[in-house]
Amino acid sequence: MDEEAASFWDQKIDRALPWLIGGALVLAMTTLLYFASIVARDQSNALYQQQRSYQVVALARSLDAQIAKAESSLARYVISMDKDIGRQYQDQWSRAGKELTALRRVTRTDPAQHELVAQLALAYRERGETLNDIALRTTYDQKSGSLGKFYQASKADNLVRITSLLEQVIKTENDRLQRHNLDVARAGYSVQQITTTYRLVGLILVVALLLLIWFARTVIHERRQEQRLIDDEYYRAQMLEAAVAARTEELQLAYAKLKQESADRAKIEQSLRQMQKMEAVGQLTGGIAHDFNNMLAIVVGGLELARLRADGQPEIIRHIDNAMEGANRASALTRRLLAFARAEPNLPDILKPDELIRDMIELLDRSIGDQIRVELDLDAGDWRIHADRHQLENALLNLAVNARDAMDGRGTLILRTRQARLRAQEIEDCPAGEYLCLSVIDNGCGMAPEVLERVFEPFFTTRAVGKGTGLGLSQIFGFVGQAGGQIRILSKPNEGTEVQLYLPRHHVTATEAEKPARAADAPAAPPMEAPAEAVAAEAMAPEPSAARTGLNILVVEDDPRVLAQTRSALTELGHAVTCCPQPGKAEEMLREHGGIQLIISDVLMPDMTGPEMIAALPSPYRSIPVIFVTGYAGDVTDNSMFEGHLLLRKPYTLKALQAILEIASSRLSDSQPDAATA
Repeated sequence: MDEEAASFWDQKIDRALPWLIGGALVLAMTTLLYFASIVARDQSNALYQQQRSYQVVALARSLDAQIAKAESSLARYVISMDKDIGRQYQDQWSRAGKELTALRRVTRTDPAQHELVAQLALAYRERGETLNDIALRTTYDQKSGSLGKFYQASKADNLVRITSLLEQVIKTENDRLQRHNLDVARAGYSVQQITTTYRLVGLILVVALLLLIWFARTVIHERRQEQRLIDDEYYRAQMLEAAVAARTEELQLAYAKLKQESADRAKIEQSLRQMQKMEAVGQLTGGIAHDFNNMLAIVVGGLELARLRADGQPEIIRHIDNAMEGANRASALTRRLLAFARAEPNLPDILKPDELIRDMIELLDRSIGDQIRVELDLDAGDWRIHADRHQLENALLNLAVNARDAMDGRGTLILRTRQARLRAQEIEDCPAGEYLCLSVIDNGCGMAPEVLERVFEPFFTTRAVGKGTGLGLSQIFGFVGQAGGQIRILSKPNEGTEVQLYLPRHHVTATEAEKPARAADAPAAPPMEAPAEAVAAEAMAPEPSAARTGLNILVVEDDPRVLAQTRSALTELGHAVTCCPQPGKAEEMLREHGGIQLIISDVLMPDMTGPEMIAALPSPYRSIPVIFVTGYAGDVTDNSMFEGHLLLRKPYTLKALQAILEIASSRLSDSQPDAATA
């Protein structure tokens, strides 16, 4: 038992002895490292203070030398009046100022030296003012005065004070430098002692290493057993690492997907911001065009009445015709603005795009010239669209002209149609469904990204001044939006351009399929624009004169100036006019003034629109023919409200007014037999 106990304690001592030796060595090393760090810190601080003192002394001596050089240059400048030497003085005095700034920065943590440097800076400024005055006098050829001033300045107090302050700074720093040198020497001695101690500890470590080797032999067996345990843990760690790698790959894929979704969301947000911007510009444009059309209506009407009163005076008629030409151009401009703002009354029809394009080939050839080859790639099949034929033809013609300009009048123009089935928001904010894509493709100069961002803005154009209004693509943008579609432009510089118009497919119903067959028997009465029906009549019709039989007309218009102009025009044409300034009073005035045969009404008015006013009239008055006059129909989104009525666009001419009144009169004549029968 005693031997077993002794063996047990021997084992305990053998195991604990290395730990005791190692702990003692670690403690000794820790203590030694602590003192070594203190000594190193003291040495570093002493060296820093020594270096700083050297720097202060060097800066002070450099400043003194720089000031002396500057004054010497000034003296030579005063004597020679050479401007190059004057510039040398300025440069040297500026460098002296920089030396002073550096000296202030170095001594900012030393209160005593900082105070001396502050006094030195004050003396430097005073000295600078004196020397600059001498230099200025020399510059303006006051040599005698400059010499006198320079002589006085050479004995000035500020120079003596600068010299004295610099000597104090140098003396103070030299005294400190002696102390810092002693501190550096003491720190070096301490480092030597630490080095000796390190050697002693190294010897002890060698002995300890021998003891540890002996101890290592006793634990090899235990290590082998522990190694088996470690191998098992390593295998489990490899399995865990493989699982972590697989999960990391999944996370990377998820991150890539999230990154793509973020990019798509940013693109959608950019498109939304652009759409909101274009919508705001469209609303502003439509409002301006509305007011402008009202003013143009007054101008055009007044010019025509003035022309009738000109009594054949050629000079006056010439000026009136020039003014009328300007008004007509302004009217065309507002029509384009209204098309961009989607404020034009939409007159949709069921169209086959392939047939429409084939019918336009001759017109396109005349518009873009013989040096551009037009190729057709039509694959719309029997698909149809529901859109305004006139606006669609204008859109294709505008795109063809733009392509011609991009190709400098020579190249290949491709007109392509194809069927497309889009997912939701695949093209801008188009809902999912079937669309017919009309593409106009050229091989011209293309467009840069910054141009693509602004192509739909009104009045934005890359053409030279006077060669474009910048409203073509804006008008197409408004038309496509009004038709329920989207427009997309694919273009790169020097790679050509493709403009794609996505228009919703229209499924023809049985009723719509029968309409052409019934057109010969009972023609429908769609809303008509006076300019469209009266263009041919205006070219051949004589000057307006009093009608054979005047109509009794009620004019509803909220703008008093437009109302007065309309009354004058109708009176000139020989009609009796009753004016109604508010749509709410129309019913009352119809009762008071019996025998009203025709109603002429503005579309947009306070309280209610013209179509709403007509719809609200009692049934006895609904048979009266109506002519709607509008310069802007943007707030009347239901075009069916115009059906069965005539439409006259502001500004209109007397010929157009007379033509549409004749149409209304013929309708009135056709309805009278029915009324008699009833």
